[in-house]
Amino acid sequence: MFKAILINKDDQGYRAELGQADESSLPEGDVRVKVLYSTLNYKDGLAITGKGPVVRSFPMVPGIDFAGEVIESASPDFKAGDMVLLNGWGVGEGHWGGLAQQARVKSEWLIPLPKGFTAKQALAIGTAGYTAMLCVMALQKHGLKPSDGEVLVTGAAGGVGSFAITLLSKLGFTVVASTGRMAEADYLKKLGAAEVIDRAGLSAPGKPLAKERWAAVLDSVGSHTLANACAQTKSNGAVAACGLAQGMDFPSSVAPFILRGVTLYGINSVTVPREKRIAAYEQLSKLVDLKTLDEISQEITLEESLKYAQELMLGNVRGRLIVDVNRC
Repeated sequence: MFKAILINKDDQGYRAELGQADESSLPEGDVRVKVLYSTLNYKDGLAITGKGPVVRSFPMVPGIDFAGEVIESASPDFKAGDMVLLNGWGVGEGHWGGLAQQARVKSEWLIPLPKGFTAKQALAIGTAGYTAMLCVMALQKHGLKPSDGEVLVTGAAGGVGSFAITLLSKLGFTVVASTGRMAEADYLKKLGAAEVIDRAGLSAPGKPLAKERWAAVLDSVGSHTLANACAQTKSNGAVAACGLAQGMDFPSSVAPFILRGVTLYGINSVTVPREKRIAAYEQLSKLVDLKTLDEISQEITLEESLKYAQELMLGNVRGRLIVDVNRC
């Protein structure tokens, strides 16, 4: 038996609670892992609170990423004792995820624990940092250079936003952070933001085209914020979109794309091939100051993830939440 956050939906309603699960109840997979750390992401908050249609079968263990030690493996890629990392692949939605002391998954979903990181450090980065890195890689592939001008990061105080600021500033870019929590301005500037602006100027309905300002945008918010960010992007600039904290809608027009040549990159971190994942973590190992991880993250227990999921949905969580699943 092992401890896990279990989500159920039945005659008693939708609920998430700390419970016990048996090894025999783990879903199919060729690698079983002793989970050391997981995290609490926006998608996990939606799953635990039931505020979004994330969970596709019940009972479900949330947790879209984890790091741990292989217990047993039927795959030639991994053996007992190997340290591994998982981000995405639908775990925590359609397949039991990382907010538990054990997991059984498909070997192709795993990568070796990246060199230079402990399990806890890799999860301090987690899906949020890895997604931010994929966004930065897309902007780099576009040809973006620091001399091109300011880069806007929306949802700046969240996990993706925090890492985006850190990575972009480390690469020499001038970063402008947009947030609804202006009280976090000092935190965002400490991460590397040159300027912090209130999200109110971006989150309301706007015009199809606005005054050009941004050389590029890294957006984790969606909806009107993404639309306005595109409308303000300079000619031949680029926007990397990876989230929907404000909404899934995109109330925009084709104007930025056909009149200014703006490119919109959609970033899906869930099903990225193993080689690209490894490449992203290689870049992260070069760009992330391990001391910065303490600024961006805080550690909570497995049981506390239930409470913090509510706070996450209220927008009261800064940076990353690491879950020590063996500390309940």
